[in-house]
Amino acid sequence: MPATQDTMPAATVPKTMVAVAIDEFGGPEVLKVHTLKVPVLDKHEVLIAVHTAGVGRWDADMREGWTPDGEVPRFPLVLGTDGSGVIAATGSRVRRLKVDDLVYSYSFYNPKGGFYAQYVAVAAEKVAHIPGGMDREHAGAIPTTGLTALQGIDDALGVKSGETVIIHGASGGVGTLAVQFAKWRGAKVFATASGADGVALVRQLGAAAAVDGRHEDITAAARAFAPNGADAVLGFAGGDGLERCIDALREGGRVAYPNGVEPEPVKRPGVEIVSYDALAGVREFNRLTRAVEETKLKVPIAAAFPLAEAARAHERLAAGHVLGKIVLRVR
Repeated sequence: MPATQDTMPAATVPKTMVAVAIDEFGGPEVLKVHTLKVPVLDKHEVLIAVHTAGVGRWDADMREGWTPDGEVPRFPLVLGTDGSGVIAATGSRVRRLKVDDLVYSYSFYNPKGGFYAQYVAVAAEKVAHIPGGMDREHAGAIPTTGLTALQGIDDALGVKSGETVIIHGASGGVGTLAVQFAKWRGAKVFATASGADGVALVRQLGAAAAVDGRHEDITAAARAFAPNGADAVLGFAGGDGLERCIDALREGGRVAYPNGVEPEPVKRPGVEIVSYDALAGVREFNRLTRAVEETKLKVPIAAAFPLAEAARAHERLAAGHVLGKIVLRVR
């Protein structure tokens, strides 16, 4: 019978844990270190001893008061949608995962608290073994961004070999992975990035051409790259820059962006525009793991902070020009 939290030795799973949580909405300063009870497992959940937690703008949105259901959450609220670690306990119905497995996980607005903690309880279907050849820090950085990037390329756009794809916001946490997945699918990638260092990064990751989206003429550069028009745009930032990318599409071109990108692109004739949410499940994680392994994915870490310095991590996020992903080192 698989181990459950009730049968694990007390020395292995303590009753309390260190977590960073908020007691009210506000700026980075509301993120405080707490001592909280370790979540109790349901039969289909696993308990992860967190090694690395990802930090994303969606965390900042929740810190400031946004929630997916629009309701005020129960405080203290532990943030964090994804991370990596070791299975510390399993629910009685869990068979696919076992204690001591190295795993990574994505669970948006997790019911029993997020990944800014020493332990997190997650539905087993939203947990997978860490891809081969990847360490825990980099694995902890990619569940949200990796699923979002891959599903944008494969599902929302259905990118095919030989197509030209514009990736807008390519130097961020999602975009850096999307560049690599698009190239893996055989696409020619034109990227917009933040700053000269962002341009250099996305070129290193496989973009055939790249421009600084804030200071260069995106449409002119994209049309020079694809004189007959690009086939698709994947947008990870909204506003004028995204509209200028869409201006470079061919007739019948297509656009995709994750929900939360604002402002949303303006509808226009002859262009298919779709929004999407990243899905987490056994099948989705299997696809991501395979993609990570086959691409030998490079995961840029923009900054890493100790768990207790989560407020500093959010301040760094707010400062902008984040090339890659920010993470918290929990263990």
